[in-house]
Amino acid sequence: MNARDCNIVEKNGFDFDTLPDRRGTSSEKWGMYEQRGILPFWLADMDFRSPPPVVDALRRRVDHGVFGYTHVPDELIRVVQDMLESTYGWHVEPDWLVWLPGLVTGLNVACRAVGDDGDQVLTAVPVYPPFLSAPRHSRKNLVKVPLVMESGRWVFDMDRLKDAMTPATRLFLLCNPHNPVGRVFSRDELSALLRLCVERDTVICSDEIHCGLILDADKKHVPTATLGPEAADRTITLMAPSKTFNLPGLGCAFAIISNPELRTKFRGAMAGIVPYVNTLGYTAALAAYRDAADWHAALLEYLRANRDVVFRAVNGMPGLSMAHVEATYLAWIDCRETSLVNPVKFFEASGVGLGNGAAFDGRGFVRLTFGCPRSLLTEALGKMAAALSFARQES
Repeated sequence: MNARDCNIVEKNGFDFDTLPDRRGTSSEKWGMYEQRGILPFWLADMDFRSPPPVVDALRRRVDHGVFGYTHVPDELIRVVQDMLESTYGWHVEPDWLVWLPGLVTGLNVACRAVGDDGDQVLTAVPVYPPFLSAPRHSRKNLVKVPLVMESGRWVFDMDRLKDAMTPATRLFLLCNPHNPVGRVFSRDELSALLRLCVERDTVICSDEIHCGLILDADKKHVPTATLGPEAADRTITLMAPSKTFNLPGLGCAFAIISNPELRTKFRGAMAGIVPYVNTLGYTAALAAYRDAADWHAALLEYLRANRDVVFRAVNGMPGLSMAHVEATYLAWIDCRETSLVNPVKFFEASGVGLGNGAAFDGRGFVRLTFGCPRSLLTEALGKMAAALSFARQES
C-alpha cells in the first residue's frame, strides 16, 4: 500500500486494503478455486466488507431474534424515492415500485410479461449472461446485435439494431451502465435507442444495477425512463443496492414501472413464482441507501485507482487490450491478438481465475473484477504478465 492509499484510509476511515478471509463461507466466487490455489476474479462480487452502517443495522435486526414474514418498510420506500429524486431528478410514486428478490428475477419476469410465445427479444452483445438466457426461459426468441468499437468506446450499432427489429420484436433488454464493457451510455445514445423503440412499439427493460458505480467524474447516469413521457411509458427499470454496496447475497431489488398496464402485466408474471424479499435484504437496502454515502464515496475513489492500475497493466501486456472503463468494477479484456486457444484456462494455469467472455457472447475476451484490495489485484496482474511473457519466449 503506497502513501496515497494510506491517506485515503486515514481520510475516510474505511479500509479497502485488507482482504477479508472468505474461505469456508460458502462463497461462490472463492469456492470455485478454493482447492486449487487460484485467485478468483471471475464473479461480479467485491472483496470488501459491506458498509459499517449496513453491518450494524443487520446486527441490530438479528438481535431482535424474530424473522417473520416482512413487507417492504415504509421508510425504505421513502429513502428510495428521495435517492431517485436527489440523484436523477426523477419523481417516482410509491406504487411504481415493484420489489424483487433479485435483479435477474426482474429480467426473467420482464421477458414473461411482455409479448407472446415466439415473439422476439432484442439485446446488444456482449452482455451479462442472464440477458441471453431469460428470453429462452420465457419461450421468446433472442436476437443479438453486436456492440461496435468506435474511437476507443463500445457503442450501439444503430443501423444493425434497426435492421434486426421486426413486428415480432416486443422487448429490448438494455444494460446501462453496461456489464461487461463498462460504458455509461449518454443521453444522446439512449435517445436514439428510444426513438427506435417508439417507432417499433417495443418495450425497454433497462438493467441499471451498476448506476451507483460511475467512475468518471464527467459522466452521469441517465435512467432510461427519465428521457421523457414516451420513455417512461414503455420502460421497466431494474435497480438494486447489491453491486454498489456489496450485498448480492441478501437479495433485494426493485423495478420502477410508471405505466399501470405494464406494471399489472409485470406483477401478473410474478404471481405464484416470485418470492418476497427477505427480511435482512430490506434491512440492508435501507441502511445502504440511507446511511452509507461516505462509504460509497470512498469506494468510488478506490475503484477509480484500481481501474487505472488494470488499464495500464493490461494494455502493457503482449496481445491484450481493454477500453477505458467508465463505470462498474469490471474490466473487459480482449485476448484475440494472442495465440491463446483458451484464455481462461491459460490464466487459470498461471493462478488467476477470470470470467469467460464466451458466456457473454464475447468469445476471445475475459472479464476481470477489480473490486478488491489493490495488493490482490497487482498480484494477479503480475501473474498474468509473467505467464504471457513466458508463453512468448516459448513460442
